[in-house]
Amino acid sequence: MTLLIVLLAIASLILLITAFKLNPFLAFLVVSFITGIFLDIPIDKLAKTVEKGIGDTIGSIAIIISLGAMLGKLVAESGAAQKIASVMMASFGEKYIQWALVTTGFIIGIPLFYGVGFVLMIPLVFSVVYQYKLPAVYIGLPMLASLSVTHGFLPPHPSPSALVTQFGANMGITLILGILIAIPAIVIAGPLYARTLKNINSQPLEIFRPKALSNDKLPNTFNSFFTALLPVILLIITTALPFFTEDSKRYSGVYKFVGDAGIVMLLCLGFATYSLGIRQGKSMKTIMNIFGDSVKDVAMILLIIGGAGALKQVLTDSGVSHEIAASLQLMPLSPLVLGWLIAAMIRIAVGSATVAGLTAAGMVAPLVIQTHTNPNLMVLSIGAGSLVLSHVNDAGFWLFKEYFNLSVKDTLRSWTVMETLVAVIGLVGVLMLDLII
Repeated sequence: MTLLIVLLAIASLILLITAFKLNPFLAFLVVSFITGIFLDIPIDKLAKTVEKGIGDTIGSIAIIISLGAMLGKLVAESGAAQKIASVMMASFGEKYIQWALVTTGFIIGIPLFYGVGFVLMIPLVFSVVYQYKLPAVYIGLPMLASLSVTHGFLPPHPSPSALVTQFGANMGITLILGILIAIPAIVIAGPLYARTLKNINSQPLEIFRPKALSNDKLPNTFNSFFTALLPVILLIITTALPFFTEDSKRYSGVYKFVGDAGIVMLLCLGFATYSLGIRQGKSMKTIMNIFGDSVKDVAMILLIIGGAGALKQVLTDSGVSHEIAASLQLMPLSPLVLGWLIAAMIRIAVGSATVAGLTAAGMVAPLVIQTHTNPNLMVLSIGAGSLVLSHVNDAGFWLFKEYFNLSVKDTLRSWTVMETLVAVIGLVGVLMLDLII
């Protein structure tokens, strides 16, 4: 009965948005409250559950998305995006531009959280799309496949790192095995699958549409690349710094502060204000107007993502994830397949890859010991399962949909299929490694 309620909730959400054209944020609120009632969440606590879901989800990404939008808008308005696109196209050519973005996404995706990497890379993707009139989904999806794979498979991301600890796996071995699986997953779900999506009509957010400037008004190549990629550089440095200092525990609080994505983005925005703003002859008033316009453009995106968080919290607090995991645990399957399946079912029901991964880990942990399953492979199997079938209850689904300005149908066809391909190929890779190791 519980699973039926979840399925009806998801179907209702899709119907309200597509057939009745209801604003997605309002649709999420309506469905969250009704679903909470049917799942027996106490009526006096239901509003708090919804508020917590919205607050936790928006609270974790509002600063990143807002500051990222400001930085992206300034990169576009200053001509830096135009300069970057010109240099990349001259270096790689239109034929190989996808692979350049895929490689960049994979490299920056290892140290960065998915949301941060998404916000940082999207202006670069859109600048190439606009300047050379290329299909946005065809160019952008492969890069996002790289970010998604690193988020689900590879430490030091939260879910894989927590799973490594929970299963007593080795962080380094898991990372190496994860990279071996990640490469074919990215290639197949990214550039190869994207070839089928060239006909999707996408007009990405106006915020990142750069104005064509004459060459003499563009910032120089170093300034353009360095300012746009400074957040990536700083986050990599602050992530690696504790491993290269003798007294890292003493300064752990400082490292966490300066390495926080919000702090990094704020510092980088301050630098960009000078390098792409004041240095390029713009007044502070003009720069602040650019920042103000950028936030207006992403305000609804934040609300929609918050709405997805509300539904996720309702499903989590109702115990749906534990009920699904308990019922699947009795199935006569390989522990690696079972871990993937439990994570996949929870992901489909709840929408959160992290919740799916951690819940599945708690259910299969005893089996790993009993069956002597390789703990490193179990981390990767559950990580792959936690990415499957991202749809309307996942904040990442809406982030992609709204930034690329797609219909729900086209988002399912592109984003959801890509995530599912990554998950299935990840499982196949794990099972193949299990035969070798």
